[in-house]
Amino acid sequence: MCGITGIIYKDTDRPVEPRLLEEMCAVMHHRGPDEWGMWHNGHVGIGMKRLRIIDLEGGSQPMAAADGNIRIVFNGEIYNFPDLRTELLSMGYSFKSSSDTECILHLYEEYGENCVHHLRGMFAFAIWDTLRQKLFMARDRFGKKPLHYLHDGEKFVFGSEIKSILKHPDVSAEVYRPAIVNYMAYGYVPDPDTMFRGIYKLPPGHTLTWYDNKVAVNQYWDLYFNPDNPTREDEFYLDEVDRLLHESVKMRMISDVPLGAFLSGGIDSSLVVAMMARQSTEPVKTFSIGFDDGNYNELPYARMVAERYETDHYEEIVHPDPEDVVSDLLNVFDEPFADSSAIPTYYVSRLARRHVTVALSGDGGDEIFAGYQRYLDHPVCRYTNRIPGFIRKMVLGGIAEILPPGLTGVNFARYLAAGEDERYVNKMAGSLPAIYKKVFSRDLISEAGSGDPSPALTQFLPTLKGQDVVSRRQYLDVKRYLAGDILTKVDRASMLVSLETRAPMLDHVLAEFAATMPVGLKIKNRSLKNILKTLARRYLPEELINRRKMGFAIPMTRWINNEWHDMSQELVLGQRALQRDNFNPAYLHRIMDEHRSGRRSHDGTIWTLMVLEMWYRSFIDEKP
Repeated sequence: MCGITGIIYKDTDRPVEPRLLEEMCAVMHHRGPDEWGMWHNGHVGIGMKRLRIIDLEGGSQPMAAADGNIRIVFNGEIYNFPDLRTELLSMGYSFKSSSDTECILHLYEEYGENCVHHLRGMFAFAIWDTLRQKLFMARDRFGKKPLHYLHDGEKFVFGSEIKSILKHPDVSAEVYRPAIVNYMAYGYVPDPDTMFRGIYKLPPGHTLTWYDNKVAVNQYWDLYFNPDNPTREDEFYLDEVDRLLHESVKMRMISDVPLGAFLSGGIDSSLVVAMMARQSTEPVKTFSIGFDDGNYNELPYARMVAERYETDHYEEIVHPDPEDVVSDLLNVFDEPFADSSAIPTYYVSRLARRHVTVALSGDGGDEIFAGYQRYLDHPVCRYTNRIPGFIRKMVLGGIAEILPPGLTGVNFARYLAAGEDERYVNKMAGSLPAIYKKVFSRDLISEAGSGDPSPALTQFLPTLKGQDVVSRRQYLDVKRYLAGDILTKVDRASMLVSLETRAPMLDHVLAEFAATMPVGLKIKNRSLKNILKTLARRYLPEELINRRKMGFAIPMTRWINNEWHDMSQELVLGQRALQRDNFNPAYLHRIMDEHRSGRRSHDGTIWTLMVLEMWYRSFIDEKP
């Protein structure tokens, strides 16, 4: 695992300064504390920080092809590299190392930009082609590894983390204020935007080519949910998921450093641990965290799995510590990021890093196998859906518009008035699309245009016509929530402690097969993730399978009102926050008053506002 970065100047007479490249690498030390390297030649320079995982001595970067004309910096792991290496050797290529990085180099030599189609793994890499004077970059299919860039006509700068780009003296940390609207709706800024004007994310499953000072971004992969007609027996799909998941886990157990697994006690991570144990000659190291609040503590379920498979199990009880966690954790995201489960993700990563360098996780199971409650509409929708949409909107939507926003039942009326796709969008964006004029300042609304965050999701709907509602919602989750929230959270929280995480559920071969399964196998009698639950009965205790889904949550309401009371008050209603003129002060006072009094919980919104203000202070008030 690594952090990569680089610069290309339009002016070929302007040299890349080695000292600058070194500084751009240094700010990502946490991503690769074991080694660093750089290469520069005139107006081009690339660099990296390396966390040694495969070929500890021979995988140094930047790595060059035999003729020295092609050089690569690479962040990630290619799990099928042994097979690729065998294939490339048979084609006449020679190897100087045993690393997966060298496989990418030779694949580029053989296939050019189509090299990405041969890779099975997680990756973000940049290749400088000297003969063609071209930079080629790629990001893995789901977006497990990050890649950001800036192109202003005079220079092209890229980095695994935005802070690397901001180290360039000619790059200003300027807020892209329209992104605040999407951030408040989703808790993150959807790609390709970032919270910095002029800096972008390369979307998952995309490549970028810089040539002749022009940038072209192209999509090379997408996950299409096209369920088969149920012509095959259910057992066929179950056995194939079993086989592919075992294969995916086995591929991700290749490592030259100690390896273990996160174990939350949920089905996904428990299945991963079970399949690791079945394919390992040594006890699997497993790691779990819990809270002193029983409503958020899954440790007893994790212990069941640990005991069944006799793992080398470690666990820890988490207590909120703002000084220890919040500032460091939020700074590693570079952008405001409001998913509070980043806190327990950091804690379990820190626990794991004391014992291993690589950890497998259960991430992706809910998106690929339909595990979220939002894939199901409320049962009453079976009846309201029979009412023509324009009548639903006129009657139920009209009621929601005239009632006070906080009144019980208003959101449900708005929900029933919506169509199937609108319900999903409103679930993900909350009530913000309907009340954004009351939330934001007039100045921000003017700068953001409509101010409606819905297009971040609805832009994909025209490509989903004819698909069932569950498949549409899974696709939108993969495009937005999985990449923008889940995988971003895990990457940053784990890399803060220099831990590599791997997600077997997000093997693209497994995911492509799962996308062909009939929806009735994923959701049966309103039971979510049905096929994984059925598979789990082969390997896990029954009491773990049918228990209430908890998620990786924290007792945020209590923390805001107690441990973080003063901090939350100052970050949301303090003078510095209000002077930024992003929000309607009346709205901020109302939600804080309602939350403090216990009339209504606004913990998610308050935390989102707290994170935004902390980001302003770290990245805008003082350039990092």
